[in-house]
Amino acid sequence: MQTTAVVFEQPEHIGLQSLNVADPGAGDVIVEAIWSGISAGTEKLLFEGRMPQFPGMGYPLVPGYETVGRVISAGRDCSSELEGQLVFVPGARGYQDAAALFGASASRLVAAADRVIPIDDGLDRDGTLLSLAATAYHALTLPGMAPPDLVIGHGIVGRLTARLIVAMGNPAPVVWETSPARRQGARGYEVTTAEACEGRKWSSVLDASGDPDILDKAIAVLERGGEITLAGFYAETMSFRFTPAFMREARFRIAAEFRPADVHGVLSLLASGRLSLDDLITHTASPGKAEAAYRTAFGDPDCLKMILDWRELQ
Repeated sequence: MQTTAVVFEQPEHIGLQSLNVADPGAGDVIVEAIWSGISAGTEKLLFEGRMPQFPGMGYPLVPGYETVGRVISAGRDCSSELEGQLVFVPGARGYQDAAALFGASASRLVAAADRVIPIDDGLDRDGTLLSLAATAYHALTLPGMAPPDLVIGHGIVGRLTARLIVAMGNPAPVVWETSPARRQGARGYEVTTAEACEGRKWSSVLDASGDPDILDKAIAVLERGGEITLAGFYAETMSFRFTPAFMREARFRIAAEFRPADVHGVLSLLASGRLSLDDLITHTASPGKAEAAYRTAFGDPDCLKMILDWRELQ
């Protein structure tokens, strides 16, 4: 089988290529992609060549863990109900000519049936946001986690985090954002600046900015015994001044990647109407213009979320 895939040939070089895909096994499904999201976090690090080494990583590689598509074939060990089902695909594999990290930005995908998650057709292209929503959900449901009263960053993850805090029945957080353009679009919470909150203290601070220098800024506004959760991905070494952290008896949490249960948690909130994914996708492009799309996603502050529409190749 062949597929058309986005390929990072090497850092800073991207293109659309036809790749051979290994034959699916009895427990695999073949998915025809409809939409794929572009991650301005981990995929940007891969594009720039700054991603720390992970198992299976190497160039050329197929990125992508935010794809929505339809199952066109299911192996003999898979449920027959999967065929024709719209699914969220957090990653794919089996490329003979490229590494798959994370492998879902392609027109036709082979994935293990137990990895794809059926979704309602009504979710449509917003299903590409499930990875980021699940990432935020995972950070908010760490064991013993106190609901954040301050979220740093009003990009896509910050917005999803703030919406989820409210959807989960907690008091609305305050969100800090340095970019004037990104202070718009709040839904049931306040977006402001650190300067406007001078003198205020917070018991639970969640960073969604990905700023590697965030710790000292967060510690400075922490209540005694408060905690900081790092919900971004930080390629650089992070450090902080010990004395202010000591004075506040600061605690730190790091949220890892989401799990399937986190996706189902988000889907439950969506089904109940408590959570909305509206107005978060700002840009759409054809895979044929992948290089321009990725550069826009990584470099344009007005681009909150870019997705590729694979139907334009069909």
